[in-house]
Amino acid sequence: MSEKLFRGLFLAFLSIFWINTAFSACDDEARPAVNWANCDFTGIDLKNKDLSNAVFTGAIFNDADFSGARLGNADFNFTKLENARFDGARMANARLVAVKAKGASFRKAILDNSRLSRSDFSHADFSGVRANRSNFYQARLASTNFVDARLNNANFESTDLSNANFTRSNLYKAVFSDARLSDANFTAANLSKAVLDGTDCQSTDFTKADLSKASFRDAEIEEAVFTEAILSDTTWVNYKRCRASSVGVCE
Repeated sequence: MSEKLFRGLFLAFLSIFWINTAFSACDDEARPAVNWANCDFTGIDLKNKDLSNAVFTGAIFNDADFSGARLGNADFNFTKLENARFDGARMANARLVAVKAKGASFRKAILDNSRLSRSDFSHADFSGVRANRSNFYQARLASTNFVDARLNNANFESTDLSNANFTRSNLYKAVFSDARLSDANFTAANLSKAVLDGTDCQSTDFTKADLSKASFRDAEIEEAVFTEAILSDTTWVNYKRCRASSVGVCE
């Protein structure tokens, strides 16, 4: 790389960094499009605030309360959100890439079309959440609660969902390719047309789940439970297509 090119790239990086920090003011009031990048708001109370289009990149919000807040299009990339609360928050199209959010609560939040990839949400509570078409690619979701969640067309490719609870959740056309689902609970979940190719489903519970037209190609299903599961036209681990009448066993 020439010295001239290197110098140009370095100056461009400094300009981006300066723009990101120069216009962020940690003492600005909570409002739409506020820029709180890199600020420390540990434990702050932001319940029911309108923070749509806000920028929080790199900020610290551990133990913060965003319950009922409006966070549509908000940028939380690289933030710390451990034990933060987003219960009932409206945050469609939000960006939560590479965040640290162990134990955070998103109960009944709206997260449609949001990006949550490569983040740590282990032991988090997403019960009753609506996150249709959201992307959890390579996220850590071990022991996470998704009971009664709506996750149609969501992407869980290459995620760690061991011990996660998806009881009664809607996962129509959800993608779980190469995910770790060992000991997860999908009791009575809707997994119609879901893609579970290459997944680790050892000891996973699919009791009474709707798996019609789902795909398990090359999945590991040792000790998995399919009691009363609907397996109509399901593609099995050996690429066999189950009969339309299959229930509990792929026939």
